[in-house]
Amino acid sequence: MAILKPFKGLRPPQEIAEKLASRPYDVLNSAEAREEAKGNEYSLLHIIKPEIDLPENTNLYDKVVYDKALENFNAFREKGWLVPDKEEYLYIYAQTMNGKTQYGLVGCAAVEDYLNNVIKKHELTRKVKEEDRMKHVRINNANMEPVFFTYPAKAEIDIIVANWVKNHKADYDFTADDGFGHHFWAVTDKDIIEKLTSLFAEIPATYVADGHHRTAAAALVGNEKKKNNPNHKGDEEYNFFLAVHFPDNQLTIIDYNRVITDLNNMSDEEFISLLNENFEIEEKGSDIYKPNQLHNFSMYLDGKWYSLTAKKGTYDDNDPIGVLDVTILSNLVLDPLDIKDLRTSNRIDFVGGIRGLGELKKRVDSGEMKAAFALYPVSMKQLIDIADTGNIMPPKTTWFEPKLRSGLVVHSLEEM
Repeated sequence: MAILKPFKGLRPPQEIAEKLASRPYDVLNSAEAREEAKGNEYSLLHIIKPEIDLPENTNLYDKVVYDKALENFNAFREKGWLVPDKEEYLYIYAQTMNGKTQYGLVGCAAVEDYLNNVIKKHELTRKVKEEDRMKHVRINNANMEPVFFTYPAKAEIDIIVANWVKNHKADYDFTADDGFGHHFWAVTDKDIIEKLTSLFAEIPATYVADGHHRTAAAALVGNEKKKNNPNHKGDEEYNFFLAVHFPDNQLTIIDYNRVITDLNNMSDEEFISLLNENFEIEEKGSDIYKPNQLHNFSMYLDGKWYSLTAKKGTYDDNDPIGVLDVTILSNLVLDPLDIKDLRTSNRIDFVGGIRGLGELKKRVDSGEMKAAFALYPVSMKQLIDIADTGNIMPPKTTWFEPKLRSGLVVHSLEEM
């Protein structure tokens, strides 16, 4: 059963919370982070992307980068920009996008739950990215950023969260420059904290929605500390890591689309003839066409949009991976173009649906790309089915939005 543990959060004073909160480390490259933090000494990017305070040619994995992270983290605490709560709390973190608000419970997940697969995954992790975040956790002795989890919705939890939000003013409440709202409450009532943790213990499993590398890094460092402590008891802070848990029925996965550089020496006509073997094709003209159901794709090629619907028999409804639209596209479109390894091929790129289908059109019209494919989003049920069956999604399948802001609360692995 899933563990949700209260903790003494390190949090910014209300007056600087909006300036301190940042986008996650992995949605910005160094140049973008440098620009975003320019003129803002409070930005958490100084800790999670510390290379922005070093010369531009610095190797991102050099020891000096991690040392700078710790130097900045210590400075934030000394200056009173991150202040420990006096008691162990749970927290509520709500996000608003396009008029819809989703409410997450912030608490610590258990390292043992990760190792025992109570926390379920649906993506492969890369060792180099894992090790980078492990070094970051080790040197700071803290989880600077939360990971994004989901769980099967439980009405009793929803009611408690809704009542707390209704009856308490938010500690932080702001709209970021991307237009997304962020709202944050500390749950300080011990009886309510106890009720929430006991209800959460009835949940059989939680699921990593976003942040597989940070999750793996936090759990592996916690396990290292356990092995290296001859007096390990099991209640030390390193046994837990920072996560925001959203009920599955409040989340929306948005599309994750593909653009390709060429048709592998085929003409447009030859390519469409190839597609006709496995898809019902309908030309849509110059107006943007968005897929309207699973197994329906849109293609943009030579100034025209097309609807592609996979024919029955081209996929297996009983195969949780084979039935995914990303798999269907790979098997029926990309493989025949000799685009086999999505992780390494330089003939394909991926565009998050948050950018809109106009971004696909733009990249093809510019001549940078030859064709674009938009997909219907993966469902939460598909994600959970894949994780429950121990399967792994293909690369670049899910895109969650809005992203969590980092810095609204930090979890220290030191006893405070």
